[in-house]
Amino acid sequence: MITNESLMTSRRTEILAGISTFLATMYIIVVNPAILSQSGLPFSGVVTATVLLSFFCSLMMGFYARNPIVVAPGMGMNAFFTFTAVKGMGIKPEVALGAVFWAGVLFLIMSILNVRSAIVRIIPPPIRYAVSAGIGLFITLIGFENARFIIANPATLVSIAHFNDPIILTFVFGLLLTSALVVRDVPGAIIIGIVLTTIAAWPIGRFWGDASAINFGQKTLVNIQGIWSAPDFSLLGKLDLMGSLSWSLWPVIFAFAFTDLFDSLSTFVGVAEAGGLQDANGQPQHLNQSMLTDAVATTLAGVFGTSPGTAYIESAVGIAQGGRTGLTAIVAGCCFLPFLFLSPLLSVIPSIATAPALVLVGAFMMKPIIRIDWGKLDDALPAFLALVLIPFSYSITQGLIWGFLSWTIIKIAVGKRNEVPLGLLIVDVFCVLALSAGH
Repeated sequence: MITNESLMTSRRTEILAGISTFLATMYIIVVNPAILSQSGLPFSGVVTATVLLSFFCSLMMGFYARNPIVVAPGMGMNAFFTFTAVKGMGIKPEVALGAVFWAGVLFLIMSILNVRSAIVRIIPPPIRYAVSAGIGLFITLIGFENARFIIANPATLVSIAHFNDPIILTFVFGLLLTSALVVRDVPGAIIIGIVLTTIAAWPIGRFWGDASAINFGQKTLVNIQGIWSAPDFSLLGKLDLMGSLSWSLWPVIFAFAFTDLFDSLSTFVGVAEAGGLQDANGQPQHLNQSMLTDAVATTLAGVFGTSPGTAYIESAVGIAQGGRTGLTAIVAGCCFLPFLFLSPLLSVIPSIATAPALVLVGAFMMKPIIRIDWGKLDDALPAFLALVLIPFSYSITQGLIWGFLSWTIIKIAVGKRNEVPLGLLIVDVFCVLALSAGH
């Protein structure tokens, strides 16, 4: 029997999960404009576009798709927009926004015809388990990178940082503290860890003056002019719809569409696998609605003035907190809206405060890996490639592509053509096209 108390507890869990998800994804409000402004788009206009897209599409994911997954402008696609489409190919930013819109329209058509859902259903289970774990490693790497725990090294590519850095010590404190709270099953452990790590970071900003850590002593944080910024709607509807339909721009539209396709597919599959968000057939729950939401996000992105929207892997933070319903996405989406006016306050939560949560979520997402039969090499090797290439290439898309291609080639080579459905062969063709296009 469900009591009022259990309903309240469940609702409280979903709200905490939504706040945790927002804290893990809010960096996009600043990072996305920082990248897209290099294409010539106004920084303040992209901030407004980012907030609007994250708010409306996360609410759609919650109310319509009923999944605890945040939708926001995708990292990687904003870099493609700026450095490949605009700077590399010389496309005007307004025309590139039009290409984003038409990529979204293509998404909508594919979603209505259930093409993307069909692709999800032909993903071999070992690849699905590996993608979930690979995303976990990717999230962990992002956490370590945000905390400067793992740094670039010209001799070894990466290395561990020195422990005489106060930021590293604060991160380690936050990681161990949050781990202890999680192990002790403390309600709201992740969000408590984020808050306590933020407080612990105060001496860094106050006494060391490090810009990456919170500085409660900064005058701008107590000055109303320092926390207020009026929204800039200058990019709303500024896309060039007709100019973006030029034949020369179809490869750009294709690249936007295909990159977003694989990113969203792998996110839905990986997060659903790790969080147990599956239907009776073992497929991600409410998949068709989630895909349609993702398609709408890309279409609206062009209208609002930003790069394509997509489901965020950091949603796993809220799922690890206990989020299981659309209420988590709704709460997270609502948390974005005030930052139409209060974006400078994002500096209150430093990256080292959310880094421990990302590292721990990576651990939570490793669970499906035990379901891979590592003794069956024709299953294990493609799964392994998908698993390791996601963090090593810094791309979920690359992991999925190489998982598909290696599965097909190895299965055919060992005489198991029956384990390669026709649909997967068709997807393989698009994988090769995506690789040849540089994505």
